[in-house]
Amino acid sequence: MDPRRARDPRLARADPRLQRLTSGSPAPPQQAQGSAPWPPTDAQLLTSSQPVVHPSQPPVPSTSSSSMVPPSSNVMPSPSAYKPRTLFCVVCASNQNRSMEGHHVLQKAGYRVISCGTGSAVRLPGPSIDKPNIYPFGTPYNTIYEELHAKDPRLNWSFFSRYTANGLLQMLDRNRKIKLAPERWQESRTVADVVITCEERCFDAVCDDLLGRGGEFNKPVHVINIEIKDNHEEALIAGKAMLDLAGAIEASQDLDEDIDRILQAQQERHPHSILHSVAFY
Repeated sequence: MDPRRARDPRLARADPRLQRLTSGSPAPPQQAQGSAPWPPTDAQLLTSSQPVVHPSQPPVPSTSSSSMVPPSSNVMPSPSAYKPRTLFCVVCASNQNRSMEGHHVLQKAGYRVISCGTGSAVRLPGPSIDKPNIYPFGTPYNTIYEELHAKDPRLNWSFFSRYTANGLLQMLDRNRKIKLAPERWQESRTVADVVITCEERCFDAVCDDLLGRGGEFNKPVHVINIEIKDNHEEALIAGKAMLDLAGAIEASQDLDEDIDRILQAQQERHPHSILHSVAFY
């Protein structure tokens, strides 16, 4: 024994570190500087704004209403019914005046429209009533326009040519801006939804042609005749009537059910006599 240990009281005490090493007990953990003691006191729980999570427990997921998502259903919503736009076909004898006026008006209003003629050839006014200008279907409007403009002599007393005076050149100029050439109904294979004819003989020709095709597609088509005199003034008036008719037809959800009501209202608003038939492509 060290003789100084008995005289010095500080040396008389045993070293606590040596006692821990001999006894085998672990040293108490040292608290990090600035960290809060665990478990927290009641005052810390009341003043803390953040939830306290015990280190040995995993965080509890939130059960708010935004996170409660119901299981997805296998039932798919039914798609809205798709209604394709109506394709109109306006028909006269030569695909020049009445049908092209209707084509022009409907196209300008945004409708889907084509036009045809039912005659054997395109006939236009000539030098006299018994000498018409005759062209085969498919002759471009521009070709007809340039030919008539070139062969028409000017009159000595007028600054306008004969075909300018009767409106023929203005009509051809309008037509060549709409499509390339006049088309014949009997040679067309485009399937329309509604055919609007401008004369009873054109109405009969369309119905007879559809009947002769045999209805191989079994596609119904409404054929409506609006009786129109073959001059520029009557064609302009009838163009407005066609516009009203097309608007009522395209607004209908079931044309087969509504066609009688639509035609009755059309007859009351406009003076043209109307014929109607259902045929099949």
